[in-house]
Amino acid sequence: MDLALLRTFVTVHRAGSFTRAAALLGLSQPAVTSQIRTLERQLGRPLFLRQARGVTPTTIGDELAHKAAPHLDALVEIAEAGLEEDSSLRTLHLAGPPEFTAERALPALTELTGEDGQGFALRASFGTAEETLEGLAAGHHDLAISTVRPRGALLSATALCDEEHVLVATPRWAERIGSGTVRRTGASALEQAPVIEVHESLPFVSRYWASVFDSRPVTPGTVIVPDLRAVLACAVAGAGLAVLPRYLCAAALERGDVITLHEPTVPPLRTYFLVVRTGTLAMPHIARAYERLQQAATDWC
Repeated sequence: MDLALLRTFVTVHRAGSFTRAAALLGLSQPAVTSQIRTLERQLGRPLFLRQARGVTPTTIGDELAHKAAPHLDALVEIAEAGLEEDSSLRTLHLAGPPEFTAERALPALTELTGEDGQGFALRASFGTAEETLEGLAAGHHDLAISTVRPRGALLSATALCDEEHVLVATPRWAERIGSGTVRRTGASALEQAPVIEVHESLPFVSRYWASVFDSRPVTPGTVIVPDLRAVLACAVAGAGLAVLPRYLCAAALERGDVITLHEPTVPPLRTYFLVVRTGTLAMPHIARAYERLQQAATDWC
């Protein structure tokens, strides 16, 4: 069986679309379609069900993907090792959300990059959960950190840690809102305060409001900036209130730059997952990074 056909098949299976697979492979969509049809003729079985949006694997397609994908990944690993034969370092490709990856994952992993004879080179990229998981499935990354647990068996996920979300603002804003007002009257006490967020849809504020106040925010975002570290900086500068992971604003809370506006009985939490392609933990540099992040996460929870 032609390995190129298998590679195309696994890419389509992971991408869920001929169009996305074509882009990942650098081929035209008709070429991908032709290769899949050729493979289906060779096997005498349909591998995908064509739908309006993308494709869904048949049971035969799922079985073939689960058997073939780890071996194809291993071949890629061998090829990459050949490219790096002049270096004792393997390269680990990590992807995840920018703030968590920068503040927690990278400091933990860089401890391993300098180990003589056992370390690895490190390359990191940032993206949304959807982008990260799609890139991992397509083979662009070795290891991913995601706030979404992937579906299917081609990606394996382990809960890494939970982050607590807190509602913060400067002491000046807290004074304007009134001590204890949020506890007594709920979200209505916050309707006049400007909101700082990472997106117009207010993902952090909306999640907090739904979990704590059983309501939706009525105030649109005043400052929208796509990085939680910038959200914190704007909150410290007095631009308004923000919902942030506690680990990210712990130092600002300790200094008194911002304070918590509310302490709910059950704070909102978000879970991070450590994700790999199934079978790739057999590769030593991926396994070591995976274990190191799990060890570090015991201090993050």
